[in-house]
Amino acid sequence: MAPLTFHWFLPTSGDSHQMVGGGHGAPATASGRDRPPTVAYLSRIARAAEELGFTGALTPTGVLCEDAWLTTAMVSRHTERLRFLVAFRPGFLSPTLAAQTAASYQRLTGGRLALNIVTGGESAEQRAYGDFLGKDDRYARTGEFLTVVRRLWEGETVDLAGEHLTVEGARLALPPEPRPEIYFGGSSPAAVRVAARHADVYLTWGEPPAAVAGKITRVRELARSEGRVVRFGIRLHVISRDTAEQAWAAANTLLDGIDDATVAAAQAGLARSESEGQRRMVALHGGRRDRLEIHPHLWAGVGLVRGGAGTAMVGSHTEVADLVEEYHALGIDEFVLSGYPHLEEVHRVGEGVLPEMARRGLWSHPWAERDGSPAAAPEATGGEPVPVPVPR
Repeated sequence: MAPLTFHWFLPTSGDSHQMVGGGHGAPATASGRDRPPTVAYLSRIARAAEELGFTGALTPTGVLCEDAWLTTAMVSRHTERLRFLVAFRPGFLSPTLAAQTAASYQRLTGGRLALNIVTGGESAEQRAYGDFLGKDDRYARTGEFLTVVRRLWEGETVDLAGEHLTVEGARLALPPEPRPEIYFGGSSPAAVRVAARHADVYLTWGEPPAAVAGKITRVRELARSEGRVVRFGIRLHVISRDTAEQAWAAANTLLDGIDDATVAAAQAGLARSESEGQRRMVALHGGRRDRLEIHPHLWAGVGLVRGGAGTAMVGSHTEVADLVEEYHALGIDEFVLSGYPHLEEVHRVGEGVLPEMARRGLWSHPWAERDGSPAAAPEATGGEPVPVPVPR
């Protein structure tokens, strides 16, 4: 099996000791204002992730977030090696301009860009941006978009007369080096077909291992029919502590911080979602608080108020590592993680879970390897992270 890669998350809609809700039709919660997503605060998270051995940081897209391109470009000035998985919606920009923008970003950051392609699962939000295509047509357009972008990055001159996009004589004066990797998620048949043709890494939200295994099989078979090999990643929250009791207490504290009215409003919005992945997330808990552990150490409580990735690995550092290893055995090599608040939780995971993965021979600190120095995985220190002042 391939070694593990870990990424963190930049909370560009705000951060909190409470769950920050919103997205995919769910309304934003006030908790997102507890720690505004300033460049100073996001840079502290990014620097901590980099030092602890996370390879990259996912930055979301949507009406509730700061712009991913601008934010990560500014944060990149405060880091040295961390890659940025920039969530990006095709269709709002010409593929030639998008390919050029990505190439410039890649050169100016020293090769630290990856693109997380978000086709868009909510027609209401797409219409707010001026996009009136239906869901399947959006995926068809994404396929055409990625065909153009990938060929441009390879230095080709591209002519395409597609159903949704047309370019003539498109080329880049300076293709990117290295080519940015493409991360792509989606559970519908249309999404999986596009992933098989274009994704370097197929991302799934954190469903139970049996469901994830089914997705991996489906994407792998379709990719094989295209003559391609796709890697696999998973998007999960984490509540990792020195003991399982501490972790579950923290999960219950998050749950106690949301009232029934907030849950009901979020679930009403999420029920209108067109996203197949979102439907699968909601089905894990059904809007109920009383059966949230859906697999040992996999908790669906985040999805009560948050659209998108709605599950968390909960337990001691060793128990979380066990679940990581269970997913890895299925074929998951990349983990995109987050936790509330993101500044404190990155230390808990980086000082507790990552050293455990290193002891099992499944992970090593990426920067230590590149420097040719001995592995420098941080040692677990025990206890809670030292409180840090937060810019206001």
